[in-house]
Amino acid sequence: MECCDMKGYLSYVILWVLSKSRMNGAEISRELEKRRGARPSPGTLYPALKEMKEKGLIAVDKDKRYSLTGKGKSQLKTACSYFCGMFYDAKDMFKCCGKKE
Repeated sequence: MECCDMKGYLSYVILWVLSKSRMNGAEISRELEKRRGARPSPGTLYPALKEMKEKGLIAVDKDKRYSLTGKGKSQLKTACSYFCGMFYDAKDMFKCCGKKE
């Protein structure tokens, strides 16, 4: 897909999947694959994780499992509000791909 690669949503989706469970990099990659249809390369995923850690949005434990910080939870809530505002008509958008609500 050339027109809509969704790169700008990588951090949002990472925050979203980590809001469900602590995960290591491979688990995050599999979750992203479910949503994108392809796994992100390590050269895409790990720099994003590093940047998010540096910004204080996520933490990593000794077992290399990532989790949201308080700041990450707050930023996810803000991003969700923005996303919902942008895609308030998602029900209509899903019609184009045959998805139900």
